[in-house]
Amino acid sequence: MTQNEDKSIVSQIPLQPSTMETVDLALYDFINETLNLFCTTNKGFKKIPVVWAGQERASQAKENPDIKDLEQSLIFPIISIERETPQKSVASKGKFYANIPAVGDFKGGSIVIATRIKQDKTANFANADSFKLINNEVGSGQINFPRRKNKVVYEIASMPQPVYYEVPYKVMIRTEYQEQMNEITQPLIVKPGSVNRVMIKRDGYSYEAFIQPEFTQNNNLKAMTSEARKFETEITIKVFGYVLGGNNNEDKPFITIRESAVEIKVQRERVIVGDIPDFTINGKFRA
Repeated sequence: MTQNEDKSIVSQIPLQPSTMETVDLALYDFINETLNLFCTTNKGFKKIPVVWAGQERASQAKENPDIKDLEQSLIFPIISIERETPQKSVASKGKFYANIPAVGDFKGGSIVIATRIKQDKTANFANADSFKLINNEVGSGQINFPRRKNKVVYEIASMPQPVYYEVPYKVMIRTEYQEQMNEITQPLIVKPGSVNRVMIKRDGYSYEAFIQPEFTQNNNLKAMTSEARKFETEITIKVFGYVLGGNNNEDKPFITIRESAVEIKVQRERVIVGDIPDFTINGKFRA
């Protein structure tokens, strides 16, 4: 370890807050990277662009310049993701079913995530006890003397309790041909296997996602009008996500650090109680 390296316990915990944006990005990564959908086009077997429906149009144009043609019309096939109304259900509380309130001080913190010995503070208590030993016992009048440490100071890290919520996402697939739609939707049916549950991940967090059984088709083939032919399939994916803390509006730290108490001292008022002063011989102060 170098001299300037951070030795605090926070630096040893690679943990970032789980926010609503983290859950959004987890689903986006699942569609865009994990599934990594391709289909056959007039330009070969091409990856399908995935766009976030709530993103600004200017940002979409900069990040995905190939999703529109010269007339600013969308180029199919394309997949869009839209977050719908989140719901915090009291019946679905996740792993932490009981409420674990935060400590009522300016630090907060509910769940202990790491503990280690505070070396310098523990050494200070050990040296003080070793120096106080008398009557020719081991360590008499010495510091840094090897002995059993009865006063160990622990450094404890805690974080807020995860709060679970359910949020549905509408995945819209648009193509020009039925063959393209078949190639795109089939992996969504196959990926979960015989169930509808998949795990999505982002920043070290994992969330449960449930692909709903109904694949709603909104094609315009029956209209027989001059409108361009369009194949459209809408799929709903419900994610059971969780958040940690209030993000930027939280007035307490995400990771709270405390030190354990090893000694409790209660002061006494000797004048009122009338105790005999310490360090005396036969009622008289030592010379």
